[in-house]
Amino acid sequence: MQEHGAAASHHLVFAERYAAGKERRRFAPRESLADFSPVERDPTAILAATDEGRVASLLPIRYERMAQSSFAFLRGAASIMAEDLAALPTPGISTQSCGDCHLMNFGALLSSEGNVLFDINDFDETLPNIDFTVDLRRLCASFAVAALDAGRSEKRARHAAELAARGYRRHMRGLSRLSPLKAWRDRIDLVHVADGLHERLARKLRGLVAATRPDREDDNFPHIESTPMGLRIEERPPLIYHIGNGGGAATRFDIPATFASCGATLNPEVVALLRRYALTDTAFKVVGIGSVGTFCAIGLFATADDEPLFLQLKEARPSVLARLAPEAAAQWKDAEGKRVVHGQRVMQASTDLFLGWAEDESTGRHFYVRHLKNRRLGSVAELFEEHALDDYAALCGSVLARAHARSADPAIICGYMGKSGAFDDAMASFAMLYAARNTCDHAEFLAWRAKAKDEAEGSDKGR
Repeated sequence: MQEHGAAASHHLVFAERYAAGKERRRFAPRESLADFSPVERDPTAILAATDEGRVASLLPIRYERMAQSSFAFLRGAASIMAEDLAALPTPGISTQSCGDCHLMNFGALLSSEGNVLFDINDFDETLPNIDFTVDLRRLCASFAVAALDAGRSEKRARHAAELAARGYRRHMRGLSRLSPLKAWRDRIDLVHVADGLHERLARKLRGLVAATRPDREDDNFPHIESTPMGLRIEERPPLIYHIGNGGGAATRFDIPATFASCGATLNPEVVALLRRYALTDTAFKVVGIGSVGTFCAIGLFATADDEPLFLQLKEARPSVLARLAPEAAAQWKDAEGKRVVHGQRVMQASTDLFLGWAEDESTGRHFYVRHLKNRRLGSVAELFEEHALDDYAALCGSVLARAHARSADPAIICGYMGKSGAFDDAMASFAMLYAARNTCDHAEFLAWRAKAKDEAEGSDKGR
């Protein structure tokens, strides 16, 4: 498929680039995006395939979390949705994809200047040369599923999905009129977001922003305890534990050496900063839903005055989007950690200073390192989901547009989407169809899980 990304359009004026995007409607009419005819596949088999290489003792936690609701299942089922999206039509407008773009993968981030920005959080599944609709389909579907899970009507669920698409389209249109440099510098400050909200929600959001300022150091997470040996990470088994105190040999890898290897991929000034800290403790940490069972460690670094810094070392596995762009995926086969770092640097407005990558020589696993986010920073989504899902949908759509515009030409994407609500309507229709499919998949997953549990109990009784 011919790529219509930013790199191919630098010699064309705006009108020509817009027309090139509009031309894509001939091959993939916007209305066609509304269709979703499920392909035959076994969702439980797809999930089981992703268990390979994970810590087996942690898999029950993964499945327990996915069982909680249809939305929790969707969060953990990125591989299933990727399988479904691979069979759908696209306009062929490539961008750097987040790869797991659901509504809980957005949150507040501290920029290097200390500003609180709203952006995409995780990029474990990121991949280049993916059609822009892939991320947007998952985002819209997540709003439909979350709204239905919360007891909202189908009409309101569809409206939330439509607002996510509309927020994307409108923000992309604004970016299309900026120079590439100005579009690259676009960022969404949570203080400005609060100004446009009704007073009750704005008050809560401003309080959250104030609590995330870098001078607020009362919420070290994970918790730290002082010991005669120095600062230590407080254990919270089975979610946080020291290697050797849980998980067995399956969780063992050379954490200090892997942290040290990441230093070679950091900028020199960041290396100089890290030299003022020493690694005092490490622990294994269970994270998220889709990532449960992958290798993840946290490192507690401290100065001589016991000033703490947490870094996270997280396993980077092949992207679930690999089947959508096998050539792009093949380029990162032996550098999955670098793939994640590259995608995050492209898509985020203000990238983590400590982003780096490494390979653990003892296991051959790929990792990336990042600053461990304060838990307050992750609570924006919960705040909006409870009080203003529609506002949050439009906001997430805007953020995704900003992220995509850094690797694709906004004018081409705008030309395809157009000025009317036809594109938004199609994405909302798809979202509702996918929400129904996700509900069926979740039910099948619950039945599969119950059957496996019964078989295990029967086996135990027979011993």
